[in-house]
Amino acid sequence: MGSGELCKKFDSKKAIILGLGKAFPHQLVLQDFLVDAYFKITNRHDPDLKQKLVRLCKTTSVKTRYVVMSEEILAQYPELAMEGVPTVTQRLDICNSAVTEMAIAASKSCIEKWGRPASDITHLVYVSSSEARLPGGDLYLAKGLGLRPDTQRVMLYFSGCSGGVAGLRVAKDIAENNPGSRVLLATSETTIIGYRPPNADRPYDLVGVALFGDGAGAVIIGTNPSVGSETPLFELHSSLQRFLPDTEKIIDGRLTEEGISFRLDRELPQIIEDNVQGFCDELMGVSEVKMDYNKLFWAVHPGGPAILNRMEKKLALLPGKLSASRKALADYGNASSNTIVYVLEYVLEEVKRRGGDEEEQWGLILAFGPGITFEGILARSLTM
Repeated sequence: MGSGELCKKFDSKKAIILGLGKAFPHQLVLQDFLVDAYFKITNRHDPDLKQKLVRLCKTTSVKTRYVVMSEEILAQYPELAMEGVPTVTQRLDICNSAVTEMAIAASKSCIEKWGRPASDITHLVYVSSSEARLPGGDLYLAKGLGLRPDTQRVMLYFSGCSGGVAGLRVAKDIAENNPGSRVLLATSETTIIGYRPPNADRPYDLVGVALFGDGAGAVIIGTNPSVGSETPLFELHSSLQRFLPDTEKIIDGRLTEEGISFRLDRELPQIIEDNVQGFCDELMGVSEVKMDYNKLFWAVHPGGPAILNRMEKKLALLPGKLSASRKALADYGNASSNTIVYVLEYVLEEVKRRGGDEEEQWGLILAFGPGITFEGILARSLTM
């Protein structure tokens, strides 16, 4: 397909994804070896908790993940594996540096794929639930990339798993209200902020050990792509955010002297199942695009296999409709706000492999986070 054909397909006033990038720390974790390594590195011996983690690791469907935590870090900061020791200062020292490094790497990858210089970036949206500092990570990222001092910056802190799609929504609004702008969205997360040794009084901690991973993602967004120098990937047609009243305790995170204390209520998958169809119907209604759900592509943040399974059942989706989300979960775990970038990359791979299926030109980008907050974008693939 030539660039002239692409120009006929997009709406010049709509925000369009023009590049995607990702980056990871060097430490690769194989799920099959996680349990023994975790109990060894934290110097704990609890056969019951160990068996519980074994079962959780099998149910998450995660195969590999990348993490910042390493034996070298624990050797330097042994207090991170101790109970009742104030460690928030040490954690933030590690996290602040790590998320900046990963965000810079992901952004550079994205900018290279985009094909234009970093000096053309006019706005920056930075998303993270893994750091806390003044100035924020947005400034350190801008400095690391050599962005212009007049680059306009926005930070989204502690949005959790919905942060990536929230960032897309904000970047979309910026791009559409500032003609000619080019917005860099960067997300970066590490689990060190909440890393803890196993404890029988906190069995819910093991869910995070079995499920979550680290990394960064980046997206370039703008309107009216330049023919020949930019490649349109997804048109972001319309967006929607909703929170469910009285559900703020279902995804609960507290910043304490020992880092973030984080827990997911068992009711989370059921609550998402009960509300996802109404949300999707509303999102489709806002756009006035009427289409069977099985004729859409799906880019869903994979909070966990239970959420994906319940969505699939509730919406009567055909097998394979959530394959990009399942593959991202298997390869990277739940990497919080970053994961939607990895899912979108897998959606692109599927589109290319099929050779362009016009039936799946439209799709939904979804994520669920603290609140409980639903984030959604109706998108159109431009790589058909």
